[in-house]
Amino acid sequence: MKLSVKAFALTCAIVWAAYLFLMTWWLIAFGGKSDDLAIIGKFYFGYTVTPMGSLIGLAWGLVDGAICGAVFAWVYNRLVK
Repeated sequence: MKLSVKAFALTCAIVWAAYLFLMTWWLIAFGGKSDDLAIIGKFYFGYTVTPMGSLIGLAWGLVDGAICGAVFAWVYNRLVK
């Protein structure tokens, strides 16, 4: 069974972006250890555990999730043949 590259990329983008956004707000609301997600700021320029950082993480998550999902689906489809 082959994967749809576009659909898988879109799904991964939405899931990863939502995760970053919601986990950032979870840490803001409940005062969790900010070091857990702050390490992501080393990979995503501008990301911090702040309300503005959650929006930056959302944008980075959409881009990164789409790229990684598309690459994964493409490689998977090549290996399935």
